[in-house]
Amino acid sequence: MFPFTLPRIFPTLFCDSAEAPPAPASRAASALNTVKSAMAVPESELKRWRRTFDTNAQTVVEGQKFLNSEQFVNAIAPKGDLSKIGRAQFATLFRVADTSKRGLLSWDDFVVFETILKRPDADYWIAFQYFDVDESGTISYDEFKNVFNANIGPTAIPFDFDCDWVKLYLGKKNGAHVLGYNEFTQLMKGLQGERLRQAFKYLDKDQDGYIRPEQFKQIILDIAGHKLSDAVIERLPTLTTLSPGGRISYSEVIAFYNVIREMDMVERIIREATAKSKDGRIDQSDFLNHCVSSTRYSLFTPMEASIVFHFAGRGNPTQRLALVDFAQLLDPRWKAPSEAVETKPASSSSSSVTSVLHEFAHSAYNFGLGGVAGGFGATIVYPIDLGEHHLLMQNQRSTVVGQLLYKNSLDCVRKVFRNEGLIGFYRGLGPQLIGVAPEKAIKLTVNDFIRARAMDPDTGRISLGWELVAGGTAGGCQVIFTNPLEIVKIRLQVQGEAAKLEGAVPKGAVHIIRQLGLLGLYKGASACLLRDIPFSAIYFPAYWHLKKDLFNEGYNGKQLSFLETLTAAAAAGMPAAYFTTPADVVKTRLQVEARKGQTHYKGLADAFVKIYREEGFKAFFKGGPARIIRSSPQFGFTLVAYEYLHKYVPYPFNGTSREVETSLTSQREDMAQVRARNALRILLDVHGDFGRRSG
Repeated sequence: MFPFTLPRIFPTLFCDSAEAPPAPASRAASALNTVKSAMAVPESELKRWRRTFDTNAQTVVEGQKFLNSEQFVNAIAPKGDLSKIGRAQFATLFRVADTSKRGLLSWDDFVVFETILKRPDADYWIAFQYFDVDESGTISYDEFKNVFNANIGPTAIPFDFDCDWVKLYLGKKNGAHVLGYNEFTQLMKGLQGERLRQAFKYLDKDQDGYIRPEQFKQIILDIAGHKLSDAVIERLPTLTTLSPGGRISYSEVIAFYNVIREMDMVERIIREATAKSKDGRIDQSDFLNHCVSSTRYSLFTPMEASIVFHFAGRGNPTQRLALVDFAQLLDPRWKAPSEAVETKPASSSSSSVTSVLHEFAHSAYNFGLGGVAGGFGATIVYPIDLGEHHLLMQNQRSTVVGQLLYKNSLDCVRKVFRNEGLIGFYRGLGPQLIGVAPEKAIKLTVNDFIRARAMDPDTGRISLGWELVAGGTAGGCQVIFTNPLEIVKIRLQVQGEAAKLEGAVPKGAVHIIRQLGLLGLYKGASACLLRDIPFSAIYFPAYWHLKKDLFNEGYNGKQLSFLETLTAAAAAGMPAAYFTTPADVVKTRLQVEARKGQTHYKGLADAFVKIYREEGFKAFFKGGPARIIRSSPQFGFTLVAYEYLHKYVPYPFNGTSREVETSLTSQREDMAQVRARNALRILLDVHGDFGRRSG
């Protein structure tokens, strides 16, 4: 139909079926085909590969750059790898990339290898090429056996290549036993299980179905040591305590192996079950129940669940455990937090002093970030705040003699801009920023301080009662700064238009402060407390629960986006702002200097009584929507800034994190690096020292 053949989108996988196309004559031919397919690679990707190559290629031969083994590792190894695989072990893959066998990789070789890593099956493809020594496209029986023996070392438990299991995977080609690519992938997936069976049989000299604890540890180190933390490896012999007799049965060995093989599913079940638990902890029954409810079939037997809780509970499988207790089983890099402390004991007095200094420094850190975040939020919404107070005072003072200054919000904006210009929208911003920094800083610092003390260190949970106490206390403390700030700010804002109307010159903040005096700056403080304590008691719990319960922050390692954080922070401010409007109305009436024709208030109770008598109950919620419009975005932007400042300006003296971070919850990585790591894992499943002996 066509005079030429179109290139295949996906390269053909070599297998032993009769319909399969013939395998290429050599790996060089395969490499050439791969380079041709790279022609379709986007230019931006080639530029990224070129940048990586040029950055790491420090070996120059005849004016041309090359990568040696160490430079190759720097180019392809993941940064901050969450597995127990050392960076040096990635040199094992150099043998696959070095198709010319000269010990150096050219730019073309690097492009070929990176293109291979784009394959969805790159991990098995690379492992296949490692075993395909003669580059024939198939792996012979002798080829597989020789590569296997060359990499496991003389001290490893021997493997019987003449067993029926191996023969079941072998096909025939030209009268010789060979492995095609598809057969090889299935063989590698089941190889660990067969090695486990053979190793147990080899060590079970009495053929009674039991081995000693140290023999069990030897088996696991051979085939899965890179998947386990040092703490779990040290406790491997304790598996014998699950049943009487002092030895380990074949059933227990297989159960432990199944747990390792399904570790990703184990982690998902644990994370989901602990997240749904009321106290953030689960026991063995909770684990099995959640497994049944969240999977089509029950993946784990009671024995396997017992093993999970045995190692997580450090020998006590009956206790309820938090997610952090499972860290040593889920995270191969896990280290005991107390190891450093145990090695060099310190006196209790010096430890106490250090702890106090640390708490002070951490609070100072939060205070500083809170001040910056508060200033940012205040600047963003200050024009809204200005308009709100203009309208609030006009709407609330229904008994003022004379005409209304503003018809609506748009009219207010238009008149402020006409009479005072753009600067009019930021009149009083200076005192606002001076006061808002310590105001927001002390609120955020006190809230974080109390929450940290009331929080369960293992689960990260805090009771609703303590959340209310933390928020309310934070709101009460902020009044020290809030009241003087707001009385000056309000008087600066409302005098602008009145001064224009009366032909007077607006007074500055210094004049207002001198006029009020120290005690005058706290006029209306009781109403301010009545507003700020419930506001913060509502706001902070609502914010945290919106993040956790609505947007699922932390669920399987989820981190909220900017928009999700802003939405949670802004939404939490809506009920907090509206329900505290009555206290804000009273506070404003007390703090504004009454003019002729306006009602005078003697105090908090007097203001409540007179407002209710003269204007009715609805007067307490005048300006409520405008208050929501101001407070919601202000606290939204303040909390977003506070969260992101903590993220990008971390506290420099943080101790060991209680978060359980694994590959499941880590940030998205480059897929090429992930596939390179997975290819190395497949080879390490053969033996933990795979590649080290063969160079």
